Amino acid sequence: MRKRLKPLVVLIFFVGFISSLLISRQFIPKVRQQEKRTEVETLPSSSPETNPADLTKPIIDLSGWQLPSEINYDQLSQNISGAIIRIQSGSYTKKENTATYANGLDKSYKTHIQEFQKRNVPVAVYAYVAAANIKEMEKEAESFYKAASKYNPTYYWLDVEEKTMPDMNAGVEAFRAKLESLGAKKIGLYIGTYFMEEHSISTEKFSAIWIPTYGSDNGYYNAAPQTDINYDLHQYTSQGSISGFPHIVDLNQLSPLKDRSETFAKLFGQEESKNDKKTQ
Repeated sequence: MRKRLKPLVVLIFFVGFISSLLISRQFIPKVRQQEKRTEVETLPSSSPETNPADLTKPIIDLSGWQLPSEINYDQLSQNISGAIIRIQSGSYTKKENTATYANGLDKSYKTHIQEFQKRNVPVAVYAYVAAANIKEMEKEAESFYKAASKYNPTYYWLDVEEKTMPDMNAGVEAFRAKLESLGAKKIGLYIGTYFMEEHSISTEKFSAIWIPTYGSDNGYYNAAPQTDINYDLHQYTSQGSISGFPHIVDLNQLSPLKDRSETFAKLFGQEESKNDKKTQ
């Protein structure tokens, strides 16, 4: 036989049951809300630190000879890991041409820099060194820094390719020292190994070295530079082609002899440029 339940017991049972339902209805949404919050917190970050540049893509260097009107910056930006833009071609050019004003400033540097930076492409800058004496070297450095510094470039490069004064080593050092005194923290040297040896140009005070060696110069990488110099960047062709620009262009790659991620951070890491420590 089934036992008869007392009314009071039944009442207490139902009151407890209803109370537990009410409590659970309040508690479950909070749990679900917490679960959603946790899901959001654990989603992959889209910050640059977790989405680094694709280091298999080349680094390009551009000047006024590469006309902005001929560049599809959206497309080009997707196919490079960094850009190095010419600011000036000697502050004493005195003769205007398609790419350069008479004062030596490049005609397209502002557009190149702004278009790449808008697309989050890291930008360094360079100046073609062509002064005839120490005083002019220092003035070129001043012109270079004045034009470039407002864009907060990741690196300042000196492009040294021709003899323009008797002691080129002294001239290059005067340019570098002046640039440093003005506030540039990361200063590199672009130079061919033969020219460097022929004119006894020291690389000691530069924090990065960029070397051009082309091999057969057919638009592709052919061979590493034959040098003992601890270089960071290699310009491997002047006949490169890349989607986003219809003409040939210089292509560069990070040194395969070093950790590529560390070298890229050194040359194109924006924050490092604020407090650089020379690694050479």
